[in-house]
Amino acid sequence: MSAPQLSRKLVLEAPLRTPDGAGGYAQGWTAMGTVWAEVLAGTGREAAGVGTAVSRVAYRITLRAAPVGSVQRPMPDQRFREGARVFRVLSVAERDAGGRYLVCQTEEEIAA
Repeated sequence: MSAPQLSRKLVLEAPLRTPDGAGGYAQGWTAMGTVWAEVLAGTGREAAGVGTAVSRVAYRITLRAAPVGSVQRPMPDQRFREGARVFRVLSVAERDAGGRYLVCQTEEEIAA
C-alpha cells in the first residue's frame, strides 16, 4: 500500500449549539484545527432536497492518524471545510494496520 498524497488543506469543524433564548438552540460550527489530507471522489447521486434537487457525492478523505479522544481525530457528525466546500463525516477508520492514517467516509452536498 502506497502512502497517501496529503496535499489538500482542510479545516476540521465540530457542531456548536448555542441557546437562542427561546428554549431552543442555534446550530453553528467551530474550527477544531487544520489537517493535510488526500481527497478522493467516489460515486454521486441525485436526491430530493427541500424545494430543490441536490447532488450528493461520496468522498474518501485520508489524513494522518490522531489518538482516540484527541480533538484532532475526526468523528461522525463533524465536517471538513475547504473554502466554500463542505464534506460531512459519516465514518472514521484506521487505514493501515500500523494506525498511521485515518480514512474518513464523507459526503458533499450541492444544490442543483
